[in-house]
Amino acid sequence: MTEEDDSDRYRAPALDKGLDILELLSGIDGGLTQAEIAKFLGRSPNEFYRMLDRLVRRGYVTRLEGDRYSLTLKLFGLAQLHAPVRRLASYATPLMRDLAVSSKQANQLSVFDRGAAVVIAQQEAPDYWGISIRVGSHISLFNTGSGHVLLAFRSDEERALMIAEYEKHADDIAQPPDFHERLNQIRERGYEVMPSAQTAGVYNVSAPVLGPDGRAIAALTCPYIQLLNMPDAPAVDDARKMLVATAQKLSELAGADVIHSSVVRMA
Repeated sequence: MTEEDDSDRYRAPALDKGLDILELLSGIDGGLTQAEIAKFLGRSPNEFYRMLDRLVRRGYVTRLEGDRYSLTLKLFGLAQLHAPVRRLASYATPLMRDLAVSSKQANQLSVFDRGAAVVIAQQEAPDYWGISIRVGSHISLFNTGSGHVLLAFRSDEERALMIAEYEKHADDIAQPPDFHERLNQIRERGYEVMPSAQTAGVYNVSAPVLGPDGRAIAALTCPYIQLLNMPDAPAVDDARKMLVATAQKLSELAGADVIHSSVVRMA
């Protein structure tokens, strides 16, 4: 028996068909109709009706206007639970500890998961005072530095999917005016600095951890507070430079070519 014959013994046609659809849609902007999917894959449109229905019901595919099908971010969310993200948190720990010591501030690392920014690692401030967010906390995409950065460093289509998924669970929080223009500005300068919408006197300082494709796989954020009892503590802009440099190091660990990124240019 040849190697090809051996591999065909264990074929699962239905599974292959579903994977073919997911792989096809992953490379298409704007989605495809059922007929277009069939044409790309060289099959009859009727072969894909039930499979598309199941993928929609399970949340892997969404049906757009005009009977077009597009991927949701469910696969992306599942990927956040995979070992590479856990390794990223492990690699980040010593760098986040160094950042906390040099900036005198706490910091946290967040990823997008199923409609929210979720904290996967955090580092306490080295002294008495600091703002800390528990690991596992869910953070708003609309009014936090972490959320802004995670959205800013994604494509327009991915942003729309992330926002749609977020609004399913947080429809009481309205999207700010000129929000997409703000995200574009964040992407251009490479970081976000904004007053906290939750705590007076706190500034969210955030920068992206970039993957090999230049997309944000995580956001590194410092909830900056002015330490009146430590007059020699770094100012907010100095802390911002330290945080951007740390995010750059984490991006390099993740395989990103950050030499040409706006994060480096603007730091």
